[in-house]
Amino acid sequence: MTLALSSRPEVAVRPPSMVERMTLIMDCFDGPNTRLLLEEVSRHTGLPRSTAHRILDQLVRLQWVEHTRSGYHLGRRVRTWGARESGHSDLRAAAAPWLHELSVMTDLVVHLGILDETYVEYLDKVGGRRAAAVASRVGGRAPAHCTALGKAMLAWLPPEEIDELYAGGVPAATGSSIDGLPALHRELGRIRRERGLAVERGECVEGIACVGAAIRGPEGPVGAISLVAGHASPLERIAPLVFDMAQRITVDLFGESAVRAARARTA
Repeated sequence: MTLALSSRPEVAVRPPSMVERMTLIMDCFDGPNTRLLLEEVSRHTGLPRSTAHRILDQLVRLQWVEHTRSGYHLGRRVRTWGARESGHSDLRAAAAPWLHELSVMTDLVVHLGILDETYVEYLDKVGGRRAAAVASRVGGRAPAHCTALGKAMLAWLPPEEIDELYAGGVPAATGSSIDGLPALHRELGRIRRERGLAVERGECVEGIACVGAAIRGPEGPVGAISLVAGHASPLERIAPLVFDMAQRITVDLFGESAVRAARARTA
């Protein structure tokens, strides 16, 4: 009896997994400033529009991607992750000598911080014997909109990003805190008009005043420094020193061109 040899069965094509589809979408964003519409993501990935939209919604919820009126772009989780791997050690190293110099010049406590969502995370604190009297600690956090550090960085984010960050409200820490989104936008506008110098008096902790300035890289603020003083201290006298030190740190991190570019964007 002769058996007929069957033809080789076709290998079933396995549909891409969720991880693979998410990777396809994330690969569309080739830089931190890339902004894509839903139709563009669908075209680049070859995924159906409904599938791309469903996955993008999940990525937005998980903060890998953000969605604004201008389209989808990489989210804070991506930026924060990258900064934790490389940027913070470089930032701390570049800032350290200037923080010490500023503390010696003013005999005040100096902070270095970064923005994490709606909070400031303290990376460094310098101030000798005075440091113990200030409640902040390295690794600690504070509401960004209540601190000079945080406001100095928030001022250089797109307004629609501020709207998204504070969509759930602007909680007050003290009776002097900013208490609403319109008030926050007004304050951030004032900071931009003041060359980026941010001031707070009793907004985070009663009896304390701070003045801060952002360290601005090519893609936006990467950190900020601030001086801590008493509530009634004349911050106007020391504000230029803070601004100057922030500029020096920026130059050490990114070069003179970064400072010139930041000034051009401010003008």
